[in-house]
Amino acid sequence: MVQYVPPRPRRPDPVLSHGTQVTNIELSGFPYSVALLGTGPMGAPIARNLIAGGVPLTLWNRTGAKARAIAGGSVVETPAEAAREVVLTVLPDLPQVEGLLHGRDGLLAGWKSAGIEDPILVIHGTVSPVAVAALAAECRRDHGVTVVDAPLSGGTIGAEDGRLSTMVGGPREVVERLRPLFDLYSSTVIYFGDTGAGSVVKACNQIVVAATVTALSEAMALAGASGLDLAKVQSILAGGLANSEILQQKGQRWIDADFVGGGSAKNQLKDLAFIAEIAAGAGVDLPVSRSVQRAFEAMILQGLGDLDHTGIYLSIRATNSTAGA
Repeated sequence: MVQYVPPRPRRPDPVLSHGTQVTNIELSGFPYSVALLGTGPMGAPIARNLIAGGVPLTLWNRTGAKARAIAGGSVVETPAEAAREVVLTVLPDLPQVEGLLHGRDGLLAGWKSAGIEDPILVIHGTVSPVAVAALAAECRRDHGVTVVDAPLSGGTIGAEDGRLSTMVGGPREVVERLRPLFDLYSSTVIYFGDTGAGSVVKACNQIVVAATVTALSEAMALAGASGLDLAKVQSILAGGLANSEILQQKGQRWIDADFVGGGSAKNQLKDLAFIAEIAAGAGVDLPVSRSVQRAFEAMILQGLGDLDHTGIYLSIRATNSTAGA
């Protein structure tokens, strides 16, 4: 496995597999046409980084105004019109991706109409490794489409800064061709194996994310119930082993009790369901993940599912208020 550091001016030069460094990579010469579908909180900053890197980019989003708000992209009205040699999808789950494939306005029809052979479909969302592997086999067998799963970690701040971690599964030769593209919005790009492998790694990542968010929320709930200043408590946590990227990026949410926007609790629960699926298939018991999953299920039942996952703080407080009533 080789870790690449993107060639952006504010970062170190990328290190190639033979150990030498290169500078001033010009991606305006990227040899494949590229489209990005899904210009939401993650997709929009990824698109801006690609455009800033010199990549001519076709954009599609179900709500067209969001795509048109990105300067420098070429916005189209249907997925078929967005059918390029490389199509990046930044969507919540696999059903949304599959919904873009079929019909006269779908990607398959668009690739056929454009005469594009062997297109590459990159799935950046967090999806089931079992389901994406099955989709990859079907797309390759029936349509000649290569599917690469490349889930992301780093959140919207990482996307804005071009410092995402991208964990990739798919044919190695195809992934190597895509690396210069990934490097424009990722500080870490690592290949793990066949399609689906990237999503297993993302599940491992989400175990840590969900557990950390929940643990921090419990800590903030306990501090608040004890009459402590949350900002001061966070300063102590940040100065020791309890520090984390989640605390650095999202600590203010607990202080301000502002949980609107961000990565939703519903999506966090979806990820935890995938984790349970993978664990069951591997015969591994994950007691912490099981407990965190139950906590997020309770949060959804309380009607808080559209809040940022850090909003589980409100669920914890509500549960304790009810218990103490």
